[in-house]
This record gives sequence, C-alpha cells and structure tokens, in this order.
Amino acid sequence: MLFKVFYQETKKRSPKRETTHSLYLELDTTDVRSGVIQAREIMRDHTDFHVEFIDAISDEQAEYEKEAAHFSITTF
Repeated sequence: MLFKVFYQETKKRSPKRETTHSLYLELDTTDVRSGVIQAREIMRDHTDFHVEFIDAISDEQAEYEKEAAHFSITTF
C-alpha cells in the first residue's frame, strides 16, 4: 500500500504550509490504520522531520501522482 507523508524538515519552527514537503512510502500492509502507524514509526526512526499528516493513496491517485516529475518512493 502506498502512503503520502506530509512533513516539515525541522521540529524547531512552527509548521507553515509553504514549507510543507511530501514523500511516498510503499509498505507491506493492507490496513490503512496499521500502515499509518508503521509509516509514522519509520519516519520517527529514520528522520528528524516533523510529520504533519500521513494519507493512504488509492491506485487511481497513485497513477496521477506518478505523472509528476517529483514522484519517487522513498526507502529507508
């Protein structure tokens, strides 16, 4: 299942929409809730980012996102 993680690069400043970044994680899960928990744990263990939101991506949305030049699945 594919998840889109919205984050700030630092925890030291208040989040601003203009500085929100995103990345994609592909996780071996079929349950959205456990996928979100797993994604949050991965981000906590491998980054110092401030995670704002994690969203499960549908197959249709994934196809749309793949058309963007910035699309790549992040692995840790």
